[in-house]
Amino acid sequence: MSEDGHILKECGREEMPMTVYEAYQLLYSAVFLALVLLAGCMLIRAMIGPRITDRILSINMLGTMVISGIAVLSRLLDESYLVDVALIYAMISFLAVMMLAEVYIPAARRKGEKPGGKRHG
Repeated sequence: MSEDGHILKECGREEMPMTVYEAYQLLYSAVFLALVLLAGCMLIRAMIGPRITDRILSINMLGTMVISGIAVLSRLLDESYLVDVALIYAMISFLAVMMLAEVYIPAARRKGEKPGGKRHG
């Protein structure tokens, strides 16, 4: 930081202030990296479980993070068509989670388990 509060970057021997565009690029890159790390954590949670509802919720959260990542990538690359891809992916992700819930939660009830994974009685 300089005395007047501007963020400076090294450019050879001369220091130049960071532009707003470069600051946004840095911000979008950091957010995208955080979303990738959190999506990895959700993938691990989906594999570990232990209950079926945990797995369904982690798959839902993973889909949400992918949608957010696509939206951030759209701004980072300045490609507006990626927003349309994110919207389509949101619809597909919603349908996939609804189908998983429809298939697995009634199956758990038939086995005598609550949707949370514990058995009755």
